[in-house]
Amino acid sequence: MFDQLIWPLLLVFAALGIGTYLLAVLEGLAVRGLGIPQAQSVWLSPLSRGAWLFTQQANVTEAPDWWAWRLAPALYLSLAAIGLALVPWSQGLVATDIATSLVLWGSVEALATVVIFLQGWSANTLLALVGAYRYVALGLSYILISMFVLIGVALPAESLALTRVVASQQELWNVLRQPLGLPLFLIVGLAITFRGPFNLADSTDLAGGTSADVSGPRRLVWEFARGAMLVAFSGIAATAFLGGWLGPWLPGPLWVALKMLAVLVLLVWLGQHFARITPERCVTLMWVVLLPLSFIDLVWAGVEALL
Repeated sequence: MFDQLIWPLLLVFAALGIGTYLLAVLEGLAVRGLGIPQAQSVWLSPLSRGAWLFTQQANVTEAPDWWAWRLAPALYLSLAAIGLALVPWSQGLVATDIATSLVLWGSVEALATVVIFLQGWSANTLLALVGAYRYVALGLSYILISMFVLIGVALPAESLALTRVVASQQELWNVLRQPLGLPLFLIVGLAITFRGPFNLADSTDLAGGTSADVSGPRRLVWEFARGAMLVAFSGIAATAFLGGWLGPWLPGPLWVALKMLAVLVLLVWLGQHFARITPERCVTLMWVVLLPLSFIDLVWAGVEALL
């Protein structure tokens, strides 16, 4: 029993550390590709920034909410770990193999909204609070889009378990079966980690938003958690739409890792090549365009499952 649990947990922790580091490297390569000079190697820059933040003096605002101030970064990182624990690396290699794993992932997305709000609320400063309310104003639309899209992948599997979702893609991956699903889900990934065009919570016009008054080790944990959440999201995307462990020649865990890396590369590219959307236009885009498209994807999946 212990051996059956230890290997999936080791994979989760390895994916959190290595995946977040590779994400930082990919973002450095994307910035260099845009012609922006960098002082250090893209391979050393994440490590040096981590060491600098760890030794940096921690800032404290005048009257923070101390419990939320301390817990928000750790809770966000914990949610990323829970999400990654749902990813099946092979048919029998999964840390949390439950019948409702898609529902649990939806809970992770919903609780992430609460934690991000706590991050901005806890500082008790103007710009951080504005960033928190910006995210909450859009968080419901992100969750609804994700819910419709993930119900769509559950229909052909006739199950809410991610292992069954992978098994249902033996003949055809969901990225081909439901062509709207993965693009919509990738947008959700950028939104829940507030990156690229959807970076409204920690944007530069708010001097860092929810993280405007955070420094030192707490800032390090928050930045690591943001990267870890995107890694967890890429694992769910690879499982739900790209066949998870399915593939020829290579072992299942390696296929999952390669597909996660492909999703991360695509998300980094999207985040770097599209301008940030204003909050007003983002609300319109989510509720008027993307949410109806996610409902069309769900109807498509339902019709396909019936036929």
